[in-house]
Amino acid sequence: MPAISKSATGRARSMAHRPHSGAMAALVAGLSFLVAAALPSPAAAHVLGGPMGGFGSGFGHPLAGFDHFLAMLAVGLWGAQMGGRAVWSLPATFPLIMCIGGVAGMLGLMPDETIRIAIAISLVVLGGVIAARWVAPEWAALIIVAFFAIFHGYPHGQLTLRATDPAAFTVGFVVSTGAIHILGIAVGLGLNRVWNGNLVRALGGAISAAGIYFLLA
Repeated sequence: MPAISKSATGRARSMAHRPHSGAMAALVAGLSFLVAAALPSPAAAHVLGGPMGGFGSGFGHPLAGFDHFLAMLAVGLWGAQMGGRAVWSLPATFPLIMCIGGVAGMLGLMPDETIRIAIAISLVVLGGVIAARWVAPEWAALIIVAFFAIFHGYPHGQLTLRATDPAAFTVGFVVSTGAIHILGIAVGLGLNRVWNGNLVRALGGAISAAGIYFLLA
């Protein structure tokens, strides 16, 4: 009987360690991805040479701009972390307000350097609120998301002027942005229960660190 008890205890301890091992592997993979995303020059994140096409070019642009990608991912992560209506209200608000920023970009209302700095700060802030696990009032979260959405939409508006099909290009980058939001929501909901949500907070910290890199580079 004692031998059986020790064996059962050993198996129980082994099983107890497995989730933590899996979580550690997920954390390392996630942080490695974010670090790799931060390596390209921030100046190249939103600057693409030559004429733009239509839907395909618009859809691919947010995926090629790592600063934009990380911000969209952060919006989904934060919504999932907050829970409730924020799961859909934050990701739904961003693309809509981003279109307003796109119009501003077409009109050339702000200097490019201002946009670059604002986009980098958006990563610092959005990643920071996730790392802090700030469950903000919904109105406050929407204001933050909407404010930064203007700056993320601005360079897309500039590119739309060079698109062979501006309407399709706009639809493409809005759809792509929504897809990245959904990815962030899925990752957030999937990892919220791991380590009491600390894995999501770690991802937020990595996004904020990437923003600091973009800001200083």
